[in-house]
Amino acid sequence: MSTAVAGALVGAAAGLGMLLALVGMPFRRQPPLDDRVLPYLAGLSTASGARPSAWQPPARGRVAVVVAVFGPWLRALADTLGRVVGGGLEIQRRLARARSPLSVDDFRVEQVTWGLLASAATAAVGVLAALRGTLAPAALLLGILAAFVAGVVLRDQRLSGLVRSRERAMLSEFPAVADLLALAVAAGAGPVSALERVTRIAHGALADEFRGLLGDIAAGMSVVSALDALSRRTGVPAVARFTSTLAVAVERGTPLVDVLHAQATDVREAGRRELLEAGARKEVLMMIPVVFLVLPVTVVFAFFPGVVGLQLTTP
Repeated sequence: MSTAVAGALVGAAAGLGMLLALVGMPFRRQPPLDDRVLPYLAGLSTASGARPSAWQPPARGRVAVVVAVFGPWLRALADTLGRVVGGGLEIQRRLARARSPLSVDDFRVEQVTWGLLASAATAAVGVLAALRGTLAPAALLLGILAAFVAGVVLRDQRLSGLVRSRERAMLSEFPAVADLLALAVAAGAGPVSALERVTRIAHGALADEFRGLLGDIAAGMSVVSALDALSRRTGVPAVARFTSTLAVAVERGTPLVDVLHAQATDVREAGRRELLEAGARKEVLMMIPVVFLVLPVTVVFAFFPGVVGLQLTTP
């Protein structure tokens, strides 16, 4: 390592230490109003019976040190990212569809954390390459910036993947749940009573959504409003049709058994069609094992005895 590079690293470390000391001074550590008021409201309950969840007890030990040092910076970077990227309402909707306990601010902090980790890994590899003289500093800076953007986008794609997997799970559970509801309604139970019976024995993403629906009804929301909220929260067309059918049945007293069986059949048929379409799209990929694995082995087994026989008979 040359003297100039060592001096640059020492200067950067000293500058970072001075910056941390300046940021951590008492006059710059005034807590916000939420942190000063919410601890006194932690034992109270809201109108719906839920307790305020914005404040949490402070962490202890090494975690407390990390949160105290880097927490404000991460929050500031998350706020800046939110202002630059936007889309807070869309993220809130996707978090609700994924049933994630995170808020939009917490999700932004995780995005910044993923970006910083990717940037740190890229910087570590890039510094080693720069010390060997195989990488220009400008290319290193561009790589660090690209790694930060990739980390942010990767966290967003991770949330989208969670939403898609949850929606697929609800679609796979819907036929069985609809049949159970049809059986409960045929036995004489009302729509809400049938939902209560099904949620006691069912498990999965769709059953969790129905438990949330029953919780909203128990909290004082009307059945139709709770069904509309469930339809908006899930974003699955089959569940939207199901909630509209239940709303009509509650309002007008229409029969449900045949409609629920028909909806379950439609979802099963849609799943079969999607499976066939996926197989048709991946037909070429399905041929790769046959062409590159099965066929060469078959050719070897077919021609190897003949080759051995020719070697044995050839003088």
